[in-house]
Amino acid sequence: MIYDVVVIGLGGMGSATAYQLAARGLRVLGIEQFTPAHDRGSSHGKTRVIRQSYFEDPAYVPLLLRAYELWWQIGRETGTDLLFETGGLMIGAPDSDVVRGSLRSAREHGLPHELLDARELRRRFPVLRPAEHEVALYERRAGFLRPEEAVRAHLGRAGALGAELHFGEKTLAWEAGERGVLVRTDRGSYETGQVVITPGPWAPQLLAGLGLPLEVERQVLYWFESLEGVEPFLPDRFPIWIWENTDKAALYGFPSLDGPAGGVKLAFYRAPQEERCTPESVERTIRPAEIETMRQAIARHIPALGGRFITGATCLYTNTPDKNFVITTHPERSRVHVACGFSGHGFKFCSVVGEIMADLATAGGTRHDIGLFRLGRFGGAG
Repeated sequence: MIYDVVVIGLGGMGSATAYQLAARGLRVLGIEQFTPAHDRGSSHGKTRVIRQSYFEDPAYVPLLLRAYELWWQIGRETGTDLLFETGGLMIGAPDSDVVRGSLRSAREHGLPHELLDARELRRRFPVLRPAEHEVALYERRAGFLRPEEAVRAHLGRAGALGAELHFGEKTLAWEAGERGVLVRTDRGSYETGQVVITPGPWAPQLLAGLGLPLEVERQVLYWFESLEGVEPFLPDRFPIWIWENTDKAALYGFPSLDGPAGGVKLAFYRAPQEERCTPESVERTIRPAEIETMRQAIARHIPALGGRFITGATCLYTNTPDKNFVITTHPERSRVHVACGFSGHGFKFCSVVGEIMADLATAGGTRHDIGLFRLGRFGGAG
């Protein structure tokens, strides 16, 4: 059988792509080396932040608005709650990247928001301890996604719409020619008209020929017990948050979702020290020194989270030098389309990236503006 499109990697981006392609009536094969919604890459950890007043760059906002629509759509189709709007706080000094950038995006795109001073921030959210000079942008539409459920929802719909999905099958190589693409795995070979490669932290191996300046970074997720109980951290009274320190390190966290025993999740968005690794070499064990570093960091901002460390998990960022994504058609292989380098802030975009990749594979272009993600910014072609 010759497929219309093969999707390599069925994590957040690949599962959404397989769904979008299958919804267009194409013969789709999806290949994943692990199980559905696995915890080896970047699409796990119970929650992922979603927000619209995007401090990274205002160019992301139109993609986010479409992502919201598509998250609601897949939720309706599967009867699954995937996106939860709890509100969100972007906290820091007025001239911090998090606050200044969020305000810029909100104003440029007319997004509803409030700017809160330290006194108002403490009044509304008493567990927070901002310094007197710190402020926050509050965005009502911010919240979180459930990543494992999102991947399963996309995969479930893709399969129901006719996509063939292979798990526990490792892609070894791909070869693109004028008439099609040959994908080789540890189980066999497949012919296809187009291939979409969404490899997560395996991008350096599968896309070695592109010479992308990617670095895989180990990240740790922490769940701490609240000293004041879970009530102040419940989703109806506590938002998602990102808090930038004066050293440019940033913390982020979520409401409490799993009762008193589940704790409250938090992590470094940009860790004080970057730990590079590969998916094979990453240390999955959480070190005592890391727990203590997080405990000291959170004590400055939310002392109530100084309770018992409950559990932790590791995930992987695949970073580009400018922390912007790579979403493109291969500059020398027009049948090969690539989405990678999501640099620790990509999951919220999965739904719209799936639409973009389906556009590239079927039409050779997309109505979405993806100029920010071109290969040429690294000095090469594309």
